[in-house]
Amino acid sequence: MDWLAGKTGKRYRLLSEAEWEYAARGRTEPGSYPRYFFGDDEADLCRYANVRDRATGLGMPAALPSWSVESCDDGYVYTSPVGSFAANAFGIHDMHGNAWQWTEDCVRDGDDYIGAPSDGSAWTAGNCNRRFLRGGSWGPYGGVRAARRGRQNVTFRRDDTGIRVGRTLAP
Repeated sequence: MDWLAGKTGKRYRLLSEAEWEYAARGRTEPGSYPRYFFGDDEADLCRYANVRDRATGLGMPAALPSWSVESCDDGYVYTSPVGSFAANAFGIHDMHGNAWQWTEDCVRDGDDYIGAPSDGSAWTAGNCNRRFLRGGSWGPYGGVRAARRGRQNVTFRRDDTGIRVGRTLAP
C-alpha cells in the first residue's frame, strides 16, 4: 500500500471486516440478506465469481478426490483477471471467490461479533499477529459467500490470497 500511496499521493488501508461484508453484499436495505449478492442460487456462482469449479477440477485432477467442485465452469483454473465477472449493485467486482482478501481486523477469542465496533471500524484488540480473511477463493478452502471468514498469521502467503485496498474520503 505504501507503493500505491507513493504513486498517487493518497493513503490506503485494508478494509475492516464490516466494510468488506457491506461492500460484498452490495445492499443498503435492512432485513435478511441472501448468501451471495446475486441471490442464493449456487448455479449462478460462475457468472459472478471465480470458484473451485469444473475448470479448476480439469486443471488439477490430483486435487479432485479431496476437493468439492461446483457444477459450473467459470473458465479459470487459478485466479482470474480483475473484473472478469459481473459487478454487484455497488459496481464492485470479485468480492466472492478468486482470492481471499485480508482485512484489518485482529483475531479474537470466539467467532462472534459481540463487542465489535459499532461504527464499522476494524477490531484492533486481540491477536494482531493473526488477521481475518474474507470472501473465499478458487482454492482448496474456497467456500465463497458474503459471510465467509478465514484467519491466518500475517506472514501467511498463498496464491489464492490477496488484498483489496480502501481509501477513506474526507467528508
